[in-house]
Amino acid sequence: MKTLTLLRHAKSGWDDPVTRDFDRALNPKGARAAETMGRHVRHLGMAFDLIVASPAVRVQETLQHFAIGLGETLAPQWDRRLYLASEATLLDVVRALPDTAESVLVAGHNPGLEELVLLLAQAGSLRCEVEAKFPTASVAVLEVGDHWNEASRGTARLCRFIRPRDVDPSLGPDFG
Repeated sequence: MKTLTLLRHAKSGWDDPVTRDFDRALNPKGARAAETMGRHVRHLGMAFDLIVASPAVRVQETLQHFAIGLGETLAPQWDRRLYLASEATLLDVVRALPDTAESVLVAGHNPGLEELVLLLAQAGSLRCEVEAKFPTASVAVLEVGDHWNEASRGTARLCRFIRPRDVDPSLGPDFG
């Protein structure tokens, strides 16, 4: 059974109005959330044979902090197609993954990641949670079948959906 883990980049900063979207960095809360999620993934015993990620700065920094929490060095394959990718592009990337990889982490952006989960996942309570909101630094884990190229609408089982606030309530939304 192939396991697809989707990681949305952590919270980025909007402080510099001159910065291109591609170059936006994480804010301090985002860096903390990414590290927290990495620690939680390590606690769950999750491991990845392959990591494919958007090369945007906020995704690169998310993976750097995620790796600190995970306690591992990560060597992602940077794929420009993942920058602000649509669900169709993401599905193409997933279907082209090598069958030698059993567990793959894809790190990128919304709304594409959320739309991919909603496309692939069978009905259920976790799917409803994703439909309500896929916050920054959240992780969704899907079992997609025996071969990556078989991933299609409604065929995956959404096993986990973990938001940073589920792990550390101080990482929830800011109000005020």
